[in-house]
Amino acid sequence: MGNKKLTFVLFIIYLLALNWLVLFKLHFSFDQIDRVRVINMIPLNDFVFSEVYNNIRIFVPLGIYICIFKSKWSFMKKLLSIFGLTLAFETTQFVLAIGRSDITDILANTLGGAIGIGIYELLFKILKHRTNKFINLFAGVLTFCALFFIIFIFNRLVILNL
Repeated sequence: MGNKKLTFVLFIIYLLALNWLVLFKLHFSFDQIDRVRVINMIPLNDFVFSEVYNNIRIFVPLGIYICIFKSKWSFMKKLLSIFGLTLAFETTQFVLAIGRSDITDILANTLGGAIGIGIYELLFKILKHRTNKFINLFAGVLTFCALFFIIFIFNRLVILNL
């Protein structure tokens, strides 16, 4: 598979996983999700470090992928696209009443994307034209491990429900 096709496939898998994580909270149906419609516009209200840390962490790859696909975009345009996607997630949560919409999530997710942009820029300074190949290798290994883990968990749930 060509480098660009592999990057695209890994990106699609990442977006699917991101949707499953953010919107479905790793559940397999809407019935299992906390059905609330809450919006918090006060930054860092009810601050939970692990939540903020995880929100930052799961959006780092988005910043990296945006740099791969939109390398000519300015930093601000890349950051605004991350902010826009994050805002779309929070809006969807509110509209569908499938979670708490929180300004802290938007800030943490955008920060995670910004860190991803920084990581890509740093890697590009070091690896130059080999950056995307390195990212594909790293992302491929992580994606394989994550898919294996999800399949393992899913099989365990099926066995337990029998």
